Amino acid sequence: MGQQETSIHRAFEHVTDPRTTINRKHPLINIIAITICAVISGAEEWTEIEEYGHCKREFLEQFLDLSQGIPSHDTFGRVFRWIDPDELASRFYAWTQAVYKLTAGEVIAIDGKCLRGSKDRTHGKEALYMVNAWATDNNLVLSAERVADKSNEITAIPRLLTLLDIQDCIVTIDAIGCQTAIAEQIIEQGGDYVLALKENQGTLWADTAAAFTGAEPPTDYVRQYDASHGRSVVRDCWVTAEPDVLAHIEAYQSWSGLQSLVKIVTRSGEEAELAVQTRFFITSLPPDAALLLRSVRRHWHIENSLHWVLDVSFNEDRCRIRRDHAPENMALIRQAALNLLKHETSMKRGIKARRKRAGWDNAYLRKVLSVNL
Repeated sequence: MGQQETSIHRAFEHVTDPRTTINRKHPLINIIAITICAVISGAEEWTEIEEYGHCKREFLEQFLDLSQGIPSHDTFGRVFRWIDPDELASRFYAWTQAVYKLTAGEVIAIDGKCLRGSKDRTHGKEALYMVNAWATDNNLVLSAERVADKSNEITAIPRLLTLLDIQDCIVTIDAIGCQTAIAEQIIEQGGDYVLALKENQGTLWADTAAAFTGAEPPTDYVRQYDASHGRSVVRDCWVTAEPDVLAHIEAYQSWSGLQSLVKIVTRSGEEAELAVQTRFFITSLPPDAALLLRSVRRHWHIENSLHWVLDVSFNEDRCRIRRDHAPENMALIRQAALNLLKHETSMKRGIKARRKRAGWDNAYLRKVLSVNL
């Protein structure tokens, strides 16, 4: 290890090296650290990462032992194909958990993202699909889990939840995660849930919708106006905790901790072109319409602040890294880079501009690497 220690060292220096002892010319921490620095600075492929290492060798030598030189692009690619992605994910989460504590009531949004460029038609390999956990109040990727081939998010979400400390937090998931086992796991881990419904869920959706059409008034209600982004939006949120309705639902499908049903109607645009959307949710939270509307709205931060940024600022969908574990491991590296960039706040610019600045300015990159997540 070099003279200085970075947050990258603290996070990844104990990752298990998958290579045999005779193939360890370059320390594993060098390969991981150079890759993260290169991705922070705009690199996207193995050849670019190697070139970055050569161009920035003098800077990198301040905290890495580069007596054996810069690894080749083949070495970078081969090692990331072999690193255990489950271990890398657990180290990634331990890194954030060590110094970052979720606040009570924080919304943790869980949602999936397809990495389209990872599809390998030549070898019959489908595109990688990752389920991510996003702390919405603090703009931080908490962890990620791969969706197994020929499976879906239902199997990945429980594995992801086991990595997370969700005590006193609110977990929001779209309709695919509306499963009794997932709700039970969230409650057992000390969290609360807000789960979206879809019409194809049959009786549950119909009964929830019917709960807001009867004579019984809702338990709580709030209306919110939004005139940002050049359009007018009105959101109405009704919540009911009517005992007979909840008892009816529990009679045929047991939902751990279920306390309230939620209806949200969003109206956007002018009267002539008014768009109306109605959504329903079940939740373990008490009937607080303002809190529940806020939680549902914050769920979409994962799309705007994580998935959109990964595609637009990191070109994730266009990345053609495809072999073995490399796509999954590089997805985690991009998320680590994004966390560091988001939490270096001296530069008031977007992520794309910060990446360029990090590539141009070693002093700024040093600030990014010094961020304590």
